[in-house]
Amino acid sequence: MDRQGRAVLGVPTLGVLLMLFHTLAQIVAEQEVENLSGLSTNPEKDIFVVRENGTTCLMAEFAAKFIVPYDVWASNYVDLITEQADIALTRGAEVQGHCGHNESELQVFWVDRAYSLKMLFVKESHNTSKGPEATWRLSKVQFVYDSSEKTHFKDAVRAGKHTANSHHLSALVTPAGKSYECQAQQSISLASSDPQKTVTMILSAVHIQPFDIVSDFVFSEEHKCPVDEREQLEETLPLILGLILGLVIVVTLVIYHIHHKMTANQVQIPRDRSQYKHMG
Repeated sequence: MDRQGRAVLGVPTLGVLLMLFHTLAQIVAEQEVENLSGLSTNPEKDIFVVRENGTTCLMAEFAAKFIVPYDVWASNYVDLITEQADIALTRGAEVQGHCGHNESELQVFWVDRAYSLKMLFVKESHNTSKGPEATWRLSKVQFVYDSSEKTHFKDAVRAGKHTANSHHLSALVTPAGKSYECQAQQSISLASSDPQKTVTMILSAVHIQPFDIVSDFVFSEEHKCPVDEREQLEETLPLILGLILGLVIVVTLVIYHIHHKMTANQVQIPRDRSQYKHMG
């Protein structure tokens, strides 16, 4: 009986130990994060790295700002006026994150955790006419802010913690194995728990790769956003047109020079018949 009891008790005990070990391993993995914002030449841009098992699994460079509307009392203390707080993601932020095969997450906290940003990335496979193709995207954004924080908010009504979430988000869509790069500003709307308020998240100078990083601290080939590609085309198109125009001018001058040289060597026949007797 004693041996049977020990055997029976040993199974759940082993299961609990394995669960604790798995949880501990996840916690340790999540702690392998680095804030490298000090390496950026852009004072508004942050650089975050998540590493698991000694290798980089998520890299993110971007500048982020949040436009947060909030209510204050009017001078008559009867009406409400909507003010606006501009909250930038500052350097020295605390960072957490984890990586998975099809799901990765980045969390950032700043100003003594008065503000936090969570970004969830997913990798998916789709069937196309060319066959199965894998892409990754930003699928969820959550921004938590404290309107009782005095640096950005002044006498806010309903002061306290509020959460703003994205809905049905599909942003930064990128082919699997590539990084996403976009210098242009991009806006994402977030519905706030503060009634009838919409927070706007503005991203710029973005370079992100949450999956399939081959080399440590090195982004894979860039997938540029359509806005950047259009701006690059607008910048290069005048140069291309200028080169074509210059080439046309050069060709025209060469043809004119050759034609002029050929006609200059030909005998000029006088139009006045009376001059024929002077020829020869």
